[in-house]
Amino acid sequence: MKKVNYAAIDIGSNAVRLLIKSVNEEGSPEGLLRKVQLIRIPLRLGEDAFTTGEISEGKAEKLIRLMKAYKQLMKIFEVSDYRACATSAMRDARNGKEITRKIEKKTGIRVEIIDGQEEAHIVYDNHIEQLFASGQNYLYVDVGGGSTEINLICDSELKSSRSYNIGTVRMLSGMVKEEEKEALRTDLIGLAAEYAPTSIIGSGGNINKLFRLADKKDKKASLLPVESLREIYEALQALPAEQRIKQYKLKPDRADVIVPAAEIFLEVAMNVKATGIIVPTIGLSDGIIDSLYTQKMNTPVAPKVQ
Repeated sequence: MKKVNYAAIDIGSNAVRLLIKSVNEEGSPEGLLRKVQLIRIPLRLGEDAFTTGEISEGKAEKLIRLMKAYKQLMKIFEVSDYRACATSAMRDARNGKEITRKIEKKTGIRVEIIDGQEEAHIVYDNHIEQLFASGQNYLYVDVGGGSTEINLICDSELKSSRSYNIGTVRMLSGMVKEEEKEALRTDLIGLAAEYAPTSIIGSGGNINKLFRLADKKDKKASLLPVESLREIYEALQALPAEQRIKQYKLKPDRADVIVPAAEIFLEVAMNVKATGIIVPTIGLSDGIIDSLYTQKMNTPVAPKVQ
């Protein structure tokens, strides 16, 4: 039987990802969907969007070239269907919509600029309810380059879904407003009071890297104690980015953003009085593919990538 492949393109504030997954036969030990390819290119669109309010011509041109490359890869992998989503940087950029029109004209790829709420929902819908024990409260925290998405799940039901303009690239650019930080703090304290005790589930490339770097952790349960996160945060913060690259074998585009990411997770943990963060390897791209697959299960014919 011919394999069916789905693709997700996630145009983030820090990196642009292409994820391709294949549908497995029922009962496969790998689960329903298997990762076939993941490509991550750090374009840093947020550096422009958060400081000047628009994406520069140079970065827009690179993004178009990258979309052309992703289009060819989707053809090679015979992708049945795809969805391309742009998040915080493209939302903030005055020329975001204009760039999506150019991408469609030059590559045929239709890019949706999604709002923070939609982003939070896609991530939640990524079958993460399977992670949740019923009767417990979970705060699903996805830290990106431009925004942080927070979902509160109680007894396997989504109770609250919020997005904040607090992200790693935005923090490095010094463009996070004090009232946004205050709103996050107030909301977290309110949620913690209503839904105590709360466990945190962390998402995004940075928390996965922090988990791997931390000394004390529970690998089996994918649990990162907050104290271990604080230790690795303090160790990283004390070093310049060049030293972090050498000492911790970090990529240059990870070495700077990893520190503000740790700060955001520590802030969340402190406000909800959590002692640990569960770190599964899932994110927006996975959520996009899961939603595509679910839609296709209810639709007989899927269009092929032309």
